Amino acid sequence: MTAFDALSGIANAGQATATMITGGQPTAEQLAAFKAAGGALVLDIRDPMEARPFNEPAKLAELGLEYVNVPVVAGQVNEAVLDRILEVVRKNQERQILFHCASGNRVGGALIPHLMLDLGMEEEDAIAQAMRIGLRSPEMMQWGLGYAEGRRK
Repeated sequence: MTAFDALSGIANAGQATATMITGGQPTAEQLAAFKAAGGALVLDIRDPMEARPFNEPAKLAELGLEYVNVPVVAGQVNEAVLDRILEVVRKNQERQILFHCASGNRVGGALIPHLMLDLGMEEEDAIAQAMRIGLRSPEMMQWGLGYAEGRRK
């Protein structure tokens, strides 16, 4: 079983890169399957105050998976948050990562700069990929695009 197979049941599950699976909130069982399939890191950009079906940090600790939380809250998105997300993504490109929020919307917006700046995608292709990942919010799209455009110059 591949890491993607282990997580294919989550909302908007996608294979963003060879080592990164994206999507919405996984179940505890899916996280265990992800670990068994070679998963190493979970990057969660949900606000810790959001309602969750289980204690994700505790479950990941029990499974031996690394957990990083960088909260993305609507109305409070800024470049510093994207700096932190991109730092985690860039430092862990060789590891099997699950990058998630509740639905994939925030992940899609946050991945636009990685797709454009690090992987060399054109804006239109990066947006299309972000939408496949779950991007639905114009605010999240503008956040990612603004960051990428500001750093391309």
